[in-house]
Amino acid sequence: MAEEQKESFIRAGYDQSSLLYLMKRIFWRLIGPLPDKLYIQLKFWSIKGEWPDVDNPKTFSEKVQYRKIHDRNPLYGKLVDKLAVKDYVAEKVGAEHTIPTYWAGTHLSEVDWSTIPLPAVIKPNHASGLGEFLYTTEDVETLKRNDPCAEWLSIDHARYNREWAYSQVARKVVIEKMLSKDGGIPWDYRCFVFNGRLSHIIIDTRTDDQGYSATYSRSWERLPFYDPDYYPPYPNEIPRPEQLDLMVSLSETLGRDLDFVRVDLFDTGDNLFVGELTLYPGGGFEAFEPPEYDRLVGDKWQIAGSRM
Repeated sequence: MAEEQKESFIRAGYDQSSLLYLMKRIFWRLIGPLPDKLYIQLKFWSIKGEWPDVDNPKTFSEKVQYRKIHDRNPLYGKLVDKLAVKDYVAEKVGAEHTIPTYWAGTHLSEVDWSTIPLPAVIKPNHASGLGEFLYTTEDVETLKRNDPCAEWLSIDHARYNREWAYSQVARKVVIEKMLSKDGGIPWDYRCFVFNGRLSHIIIDTRTDDQGYSATYSRSWERLPFYDPDYYPPYPNEIPRPEQLDLMVSLSETLGRDLDFVRVDLFDTGDNLFVGELTLYPGGGFEAFEPPEYDRLVGDKWQIAGSRM
């Protein structure tokens, strides 16, 4: 089970049951001993069907691979750490935009549950697509019986996806406040910021237990591209968020000193909270439809100190 989680969490939301996906997973295991550059190129080819230029990248997907291989900014370890990044966010835009932390550690046996207000969220600080919602004391008891912490902490992005920044993270499990809006989980606004300027926002929504995605420009114009392997396009228009100006301000402030970062924001109606800062979205393996947007988005990314 642990190995299966290690190999599937980066594609959370995707179909992982197909025979083709299982064959790819076997292939990724076989190429595991290879050095980073060749491993990344082969994995890219197996997922996207083309060979990436990781030394002179042009598309967004290739530039994520370039970052994985060449960029060793010492700040990155803090940025990808969902716990440590809260101090960075507080310094840049204010502590009111960080999600309150109730506990962090490596063993559930160390948690004093009498100090944890419910509902809450528990998740690892170094991986995406994993975590559990804790609404009641029964949820807590189930969590303790099926303690997932060892499996979560064994996940290694730096090995599996060759995302170097994660090798700098001290892995922990975090319990934090559960955010809510209108009685449900707030929507996730994923803000793509290039050289300090917001380019576009991808919104993940959920309606009648069906996930959808929509992409909007900085000025809230619907953009036509999406990831066909992920959620389908939202069939309706999403109203301009009341806090769009604050979304732009927060994301651009957080991305001011970076050539690219994705700032994930949760809108609770009365505030915006930073969920995480993402340096390698989808490992750089996500699809674009129409495909030319991979290059159009990539053109916005002027890599600092690149070999180009």
